[in-house]
Amino acid sequence: MTVIIKLGGSVITDKEKPGVVRREVIAELAEAIASSATPSVIVHGAGSLGHPEAKAYGIAEGVTRDNACGVPITHEAVSRLNTEVVAALRHAGVEAVSFHPFSCALAENGRLVFCGEEQIHALLALGIVPVLHGDVVCDRVRGACIVSGDQIVPFLAKKLGADKIGIVTATGGVLANGEIIPEITRESVSAVHFSTADAADVTGGMQGKVDELLSLAESGIPSHIIKPKMLKAFLAGNPCGGTLVK
Repeated sequence: MTVIIKLGGSVITDKEKPGVVRREVIAELAEAIASSATPSVIVHGAGSLGHPEAKAYGIAEGVTRDNACGVPITHEAVSRLNTEVVAALRHAGVEAVSFHPFSCALAENGRLVFCGEEQIHALLALGIVPVLHGDVVCDRVRGACIVSGDQIVPFLAKKLGADKIGIVTATGGVLANGEIIPEITRESVSAVHFSTADAADVTGGMQGKVDELLSLAESGIPSHIIKPKMLKAFLAGNPCGGTLVK
């Protein structure tokens, strides 16, 4: 069994304060991941380390020589966060390693073509946990673009044949009138009202997340959007609340 866990940028950083990492939260999530013996791939969002830089340089719209200087700046920002996540996982006893999409992935018009899946297969066979993140990647059409963690998760889930997908968000699910919606399908999603993504978010917020997960569900792989405190229960196969996307 292979599990993919996505740690939301709004969980592991303070999205209201650029560059602020929530180290205590990351440490708690790392301990939960360490409690599971199931092979995992970890993907995390950029939060306040990456979104502001990508927005400032217009990376999401594409890259030319005019804004190419923003590519290393954005990548360096998300890499700083990745270093923090990997360090916490290793401190908790997880054999984790940074795996930057900037170095291994390619997109075409904003959509992933590959994302180092063969290397990830090899790492998992060795018991090593690759830790990916939203990043700048080269793009055949746009020069370069932003690929979110929310796009990476379903792409790798299909390529790796993942059995279980856990998406850790600050809300712990998709909300309607302040209450978590227990289940979303392609048929029911039209009735959901999504709030607008925050100004610095260049990847579509919760609606973008659900759109990606619905495409994954259509290939037969469901996913769970959960609260941070429910990650350990999710990994153990226990009830974890949240929103099931299927």
